[in-house]
Amino acid sequence: MESVRVSLEGTPEAIDTGDTDGAHPLFRDAPRTVEFNKLRKRLIRNTRQALDDFAMVKAGERWLVALSGGKDSYGLLALLLDLKWRGLLPVELLACSLDQGQPNFPKHILPDYLTKIGVPHRIEYQDTYSIVTDKIAEGATYCSLCSRLRRGHLYRIAREEGCSALVLGHHREDILETFFMNLFHGGRLAAMPPKLMNDEGDVMVLRPLSYCAEADLAKFADAMQFPIIPCDLCGSQDGLQRNAMKAMLDDIERRMPGRKDTMIRALTNVRPSHLLDRTLFDFAGL
Repeated sequence: MESVRVSLEGTPEAIDTGDTDGAHPLFRDAPRTVEFNKLRKRLIRNTRQALDDFAMVKAGERWLVALSGGKDSYGLLALLLDLKWRGLLPVELLACSLDQGQPNFPKHILPDYLTKIGVPHRIEYQDTYSIVTDKIAEGATYCSLCSRLRRGHLYRIAREEGCSALVLGHHREDILETFFMNLFHGGRLAAMPPKLMNDEGDVMVLRPLSYCAEADLAKFADAMQFPIIPCDLCGSQDGLQRNAMKAMLDDIERRMPGRKDTMIRALTNVRPSHLLDRTLFDFAGL
């Protein structure tokens, strides 16, 4: 199956995000302000660019879209639905949410919301919360184990549902924070790839929001009035390494606006001969 370019050209009516009547019903009650239209158009443009740059789209495939109830995954689903509605994303979408057994988790919010907007979905209950809190000492970071358990279940569901790809809502800041965590704590140059095959080789992991700014997604979620569900597990912990990276990047951006975009571009412009990895460049052969 060949990859499909999600062309940034398109017809005017296909890319005019100011026309909410021509968009997915999810946007019917969206703000009609100039500011919101610019925001939405920027997010659509960035998403289409990532889909195109990393050859994510293969016509006729079925994608499992992971929905956590946070701003990023809601934004991901909305942008994909909009592109599909406009005929620019020739894949089938299935939204999926894991109820991980967190205390006081509002089980009704996601199924009610997805039913209301007419999106096919699957809600899966798996009590990973008890496993994580039992295995991880109090005060330690939950994220790593929680993520592995959640990802394993999502891969399984993708197989069961005949989905070739698992689509996640990681954005520009997630990629940059991961890069600096690996740099400062892992001793390696590695980030979060926009496209990755899982270890078993049967499910592709896609991150269409790789170029989207977290601040834009936050504004988008607020304007769209998504029913946000806070995380009572990793989201409840303070002092995480990722939080430190986020604070560092935000400080850099405040002092030197535009640096985050520059850093993302740097990750697409690697010069092996100007690094020190002998496996990537034949220094001995010079």
